[in-house]
Amino acid sequence: MAVQIELPDGQKKEFPDGVTPLEVARAIGEKLARETVAARVNGKLIDATVPLAEDARLELVTLSSPMGLDVFRHSAAHLMAHAVKDLYGDEVQVTIGPSIENGFYYDFYSEKHIFTPEEFDKIEKRMAELAAADMPIQREVVGRDEAIELFRSMGEEFKVELIRDLPDEQVSLYRQGDFVDLCRGPHLPSTRFLKAFKLTSVAGAYWRGNEKNAMLQRIYATAFPDKKDLKVYLNRLEEAKKRDHRKLGKELELFSFSEEAGVGLPIWHPKGALLRTLLEDFERKEHLRRGYDIVLGPQILRTELWMKSGHYNNYRENMYFTEIDEQGYGIKPMNCLAHMLIYRSKMRSYRDLPLRFFELGTVHRHEKSGVLHGLLRVREFTQDDAHIFCTPEQLNDEILGVLQFVRDVMGIFGFEYEMEISTRPEKSIGSDADWERATQALLGALEATGQPFEINAGDGAFYGPKIDVKLKDALDRRWQCATIQCDFTLPDRFDLTYVGKDGEKHRPVMLHRVILGAIERFVGVLIEHFEGRFPVWLAPVQAVVMNVTDNQAEYAGKVFDSLRQSGIRVEKDLRNEKLSFKIREAQQAKVPFMLVIGDQEMAAGTVTARMRDGKNLPPMSSGDFCSLVRRECEAYK
Repeated sequence: MAVQIELPDGQKKEFPDGVTPLEVARAIGEKLARETVAARVNGKLIDATVPLAEDARLELVTLSSPMGLDVFRHSAAHLMAHAVKDLYGDEVQVTIGPSIENGFYYDFYSEKHIFTPEEFDKIEKRMAELAAADMPIQREVVGRDEAIELFRSMGEEFKVELIRDLPDEQVSLYRQGDFVDLCRGPHLPSTRFLKAFKLTSVAGAYWRGNEKNAMLQRIYATAFPDKKDLKVYLNRLEEAKKRDHRKLGKELELFSFSEEAGVGLPIWHPKGALLRTLLEDFERKEHLRRGYDIVLGPQILRTELWMKSGHYNNYRENMYFTEIDEQGYGIKPMNCLAHMLIYRSKMRSYRDLPLRFFELGTVHRHEKSGVLHGLLRVREFTQDDAHIFCTPEQLNDEILGVLQFVRDVMGIFGFEYEMEISTRPEKSIGSDADWERATQALLGALEATGQPFEINAGDGAFYGPKIDVKLKDALDRRWQCATIQCDFTLPDRFDLTYVGKDGEKHRPVMLHRVILGAIERFVGVLIEHFEGRFPVWLAPVQAVVMNVTDNQAEYAGKVFDSLRQSGIRVEKDLRNEKLSFKIREAQQAKVPFMLVIGDQEMAAGTVTARMRDGKNLPPMSSGDFCSLVRRECEAYK
């Protein structure tokens, strides 16, 4: 018996019945066989060691591919669980261990043992021993009841719960040596592939993400096929620690959090509030210049309105509700409802469209405590939110206009970015026809720009598909910021109309969009991207005036006053401290300019500007310094 295999290069060849993808790879070349970790057979991802019993189109998955790296890291998660069980035995139960972006994790439950980073070396050593043993990773398919009995006999009650919730009568297991785990797979053919890995941190996590369930211990780690790649990544992690916005936010006196005030609720200090204000002023100016009208909606709206919009049925677990005068209200998680009420406040004509309503709107969302992360994930934040109401004929130009807006703003901050279209999720409202029209509108606009994009299936908003913009920071990390959502559904639910050229009423199309996204998150990203060294136009403090001795204190005070009156964001340091100490403190505060005043500067009526990188500029008058700062600011805007 033989099977016909269509190879990656399009050729079709016959192989013996039962041939595995790994054996096909070996027939093509030994180098390919060494790199093959899985395969796609007729589009289905499988292990490289599974026999093929019928004709198939074969795609070999190698370590150099994103899919191969995902399989590699998933297998590394199993290796870590194997090592932990070897070391701690019945003290620990294993739960789940997926691969994630840049690594993997495994969740463990224990009433007796608490993992600490000091144990990582011991776990890594055992992982290396198991990997070097070159154990085959073998798939088994067993009946559900048999699997339940197996894991119950091992004391793995979390696995038993998982199996009970599976709809299938049979489940797949993976064995390596004496370790067995419940898993769909696929996995590497052998542990020998796993040579470069590193445990990075440990954190708490609730079983199945439910705060009412048991608390687990989640060990995060990463793995790479090549030790050099691992070293580069670990160096990047160290750099990320230095840039951590939570650390810098405290050092630079920008913001803080207080459990007394409530988790996920940032408190903005004077410098941080000024930084926010500078961003918001920039936003208002840019939106007015591009034809947006500034509006402002209430923080709470009646519950009936959230029912009408669909948020109550599709989003209420993320909302906060209250009651006033026996009437229910929802605290807004987004700004679109008030904008629709503004639109509906009067009759609209096609001549009025497009209408672009912009609001720096503060919203509240009930994020689970486990996902809160500094400014990057909070419960109260402000969005640079806008809603565009237009005719179907105007839709393409409006989407292109927003994409151009994104391009211009990202250029100002020096960000490159990637784009993807997120399509209809399982939980959604609206007709199939409206979803198709909205999706095609976004696709058409993106294709017109010629920019590459990915499809993120099933991750759209419940009322419409969206374009997500992910910016890349100085460490090549991706951050979600701008979003463009196309919505035919809410205008229908709120009976929004305009009078067309034919004198009849028509439905407008609604675009929901943000450019920076959440101001809090964007500030967090900016802090890490610039490592706190904000460009001059954005720096809360642009200059510090400092004297060498008390003899220049009076003159330094006059320079400070003149700069402040000229609009420069300036501080003064007239303490009786060494000049080197003052300079070091200003550099640690990431201030762009230090204005040093000694006897020579006082006599000449000048200042000596020292930049935060240590470079000194020639002496200049305070007026010339103001002009220098203005030129620096104009270079960014």
